[in-house]
Amino acid sequence: MVNGGWEQAEPGVKRRVFRPGESIMMMEVHFEAGAEGYEHDHPHEQLTYCLRGSFEFRIEGQPHLLAQGETLVIPGGARHGVRALAAGALLDAFTPLRADLLRPAGWMRPGE
Repeated sequence: MVNGGWEQAEPGVKRRVFRPGESIMMMEVHFEAGAEGYEHDHPHEQLTYCLRGSFEFRIEGQPHLLAQGETLVIPGGARHGVRALAAGALLDAFTPLRADLLRPAGWMRPGE
């Protein structure tokens, strides 16, 4: 993928990473109904905004429902995952930058 094109993340989930700033970045993530963003953690603080649809997040085992127009903060280091209750899209922002997402999207060169 080159400079912010769409990539398959998990089954039924695709994402597009936007050009980053100095210390903050964003990506748009589209989900088919029932698709999951697998549980994971990272040291980066995350803010997610629901563009459309509805989602159930689990943060440190606790459920959080998110509908269109709502936001959710995921603290750095918190174990989390998401399931789309209906087809939808999220806008995620991270700080600091996530090289693990930027490099495959073409925004960082290997070794950066």
